Amino acid sequence: MNNDKGKHKKLNKFKVVIMLLCLTIIIGYLAFATYKLIKNPTKTFIISNGEVSQEEVVNGYIIREETIVESTKEGNNIIKLKEEGEKVSKGSSIYRYSVQNEKELQEKIADLNNKIQEVMVNTKNILFGDKKLLESQIEEEINNVYNANAIQKIREAKKSINSYITKKAKMAGELSPSGSYIKELIDEKVNYEKQLEEEGNYINAPVSGVVSYRVDGLENVLVANDFSKLNKDFLDTLKVKANQTIASSDNIAKIVNNYNCYIVFNSNSNEVKNIKENEQIKIKIHADTKINAQIKNIIEEDDGSRTVTIQIENEVESLLSYRKISFEIVWWSASGFRVPNSSIKEINGITYVTRSRNGYTNDMAVKILKQNEDYSIVKAYTRDELTEKGLTSEQISNLKTITLYDEILLNNNKEQNETK
Repeated sequence: MNNDKGKHKKLNKFKVVIMLLCLTIIIGYLAFATYKLIKNPTKTFIISNGEVSQEEVVNGYIIREETIVESTKEGNNIIKLKEEGEKVSKGSSIYRYSVQNEKELQEKIADLNNKIQEVMVNTKNILFGDKKLLESQIEEEINNVYNANAIQKIREAKKSINSYITKKAKMAGELSPSGSYIKELIDEKVNYEKQLEEEGNYINAPVSGVVSYRVDGLENVLVANDFSKLNKDFLDTLKVKANQTIASSDNIAKIVNNYNCYIVFNSNSNEVKNIKENEQIKIKIHADTKINAQIKNIIEEDDGSRTVTIQIENEVESLLSYRKISFEIVWWSASGFRVPNSSIKEINGITYVTRSRNGYTNDMAVKILKQNEDYSIVKAYTRDELTEKGLTSEQISNLKTITLYDEILLNNNKEQNETK
């Protein structure tokens, strides 16, 4: 019995030793595998259709065709008749200066409206059809006010409501014993409105465009008639912060050409050194929306950089609030089979990616069409191109062709360098 117990203890000790030995081997293997993975990762990448582009973020000054609109006589703050960014035609009123007793006159007009309304409530002699028509027109304008977001539309609806109420009041006055009193109230109201009209100093648009009250004093400095003066040193003297909103003025406005504007920027990139005047590029001002731009002027700076003026015809109105912005230039873009640069290796002047399938690897010759810092757009070489690079017919026949959804090795160029 004791002999059996001794054997059992020895067996348990043996099992523990075996387990510890196995655990040590497993830990050692995992440590070695981790080291190898860190030293030479074998991650893969699935080939897909994608886009590769070369982009650059720059700061640019906005140049617009801007016409300052101001009164020839002094006045108080302006009463805006048109909203910021609203389109106006030549000769239309965009704002007026408030008169000296503006607030008092407005209060008197409001008080007279209330008095007229009170008298009308007690007048029953308006013809039913006319009354219903006017009331429906008033109700429609009130609904327009509720549904409107634009200040100018609200003002216009309010003006129409007042007009309809006045018509209704005149009808009530003509058909009621209290008609003379209503007429007296209406005449008094008209006189106050006429006083506002005559003394208000209405300002009209000298040209068509969009109205803006964001005036920063650079309207006559950054002009589009001579881009050659807009060099780097000149722009630096303006001391304007990028993406800073221009404050809205209380006493002046301007009309802006909303069909096009210009952006001038400075850059020292390799891409900017290769562009030419009248060349077309794309830029991104908002999110991922690309718009077309044309190179209008290039200034060669003493430090080797270039100051470039581009013209755009989209997003003009969205830039009214800014004089200087940050934006992206898309120098070029290409689409097709997109692969990471780390998956590409070069052997004897031919570039390859390595496909991994079912535990086997095959080199596939690929031609790089476009490449940025991280990715490349590639396609398979033609047979003639491979022949020109020195491959034999047998070597070409043994090469696999790249296809969509192939799984390729990353860090391929690193493995190549280590092999060398």
